[in-house]
Amino acid sequence: MLSRMDRLAYHSQHLSFLINATVMEETARLVTRNKRPTIDYAVWKVLQKRRTELHRRDLANVDAGLYPRDLLFDFPVRRYLRQFPRLVADAPNVVRRMRKNNFKDIPVVDKDRFPPYYRRTFHWQTDGYFSDFSAEVYELGVELLFRGTADVMRRQVIPPMTQFVREHGGAADRMKLLDVGCGTGRTLHQIARTHPAMRLHGADMSPNYIRHARKRLDDVSELTLAVENGEALPWADATFDIATSTYMFHELPRNARRNVVREMFRVVRPGGLVVLEDSAQLAESPVLEGVLQNFPQEFHEPFYADYLEDDLAAVLGEVGFTHVTTEAHLVAKVVIARRP
Repeated sequence: MLSRMDRLAYHSQHLSFLINATVMEETARLVTRNKRPTIDYAVWKVLQKRRTELHRRDLANVDAGLYPRDLLFDFPVRRYLRQFPRLVADAPNVVRRMRKNNFKDIPVVDKDRFPPYYRRTFHWQTDGYFSDFSAEVYELGVELLFRGTADVMRRQVIPPMTQFVREHGGAADRMKLLDVGCGTGRTLHQIARTHPAMRLHGADMSPNYIRHARKRLDDVSELTLAVENGEALPWADATFDIATSTYMFHELPRNARRNVVREMFRVVRPGGLVVLEDSAQLAESPVLEGVLQNFPQEFHEPFYADYLEDDLAAVLGEVGFTHVTTEAHLVAKVVIARRP
């Protein structure tokens, strides 16, 4: 069980980041002259309640042994401090791109290798997903956007995995996991800290992000990372016990979402587990409709409006997964399913 000091340190850490991130966001709005979206007071109260519940669940998961205590304090402050000046210096480029609606401002890439929907500057970020700079500042940008809760939401994919391992006698060393759209490897990092004996695999379309993930995960012995498209995974049928994906599906067009889910169905063994995490949707969070619909107005998210109405749980059921359940976590959702 966590001590009282652990809990105090945890809440202090999150309060500090929340305050600093809020100050940074308001400063950025003044500089860029972007108006703050209006949030109804009742919705604001819901968000505060969900934030409190997310932190409560985070602590409870550690008490239940679903992931280790050190994940609560696995916050790379020094790395973020090094990256922050670079993120600030790049802000004028982001603003210029946003004002010109220049979502095609990316380095020259192989058009036969990368689909059109991927060749763009999601979030107006410099270079899209096609540079080392983008990979290096990505995690800090996400944490600032979610005011210190991105990692907390991200690791909510782990409890279903831990419960799955326990169902199978705790034999994590005999299990293979695939993370589709693994990006810079942050989710794999948290999974490796929880289940160090599990054999981990990751796939992402960005060579730069995979290169960054390799550096991040160089201490993980059972690991394979590949530059691959989730719509056409290179692994054989029924290769993995578990497949997961975090914050990827809202950046896919509708047909690509289904292609990726079909591929996950194919590469997971019968009886295997799939855990998806992404933005909340209208299906389970109708009260957040206004907040969710405001998101793509500030960030370049061309497929987000369609994603909001395309319930991930229904997509999994449509493809053939069973025992599909959904959990809401602040502005995210986790969908858990089994391949029959």
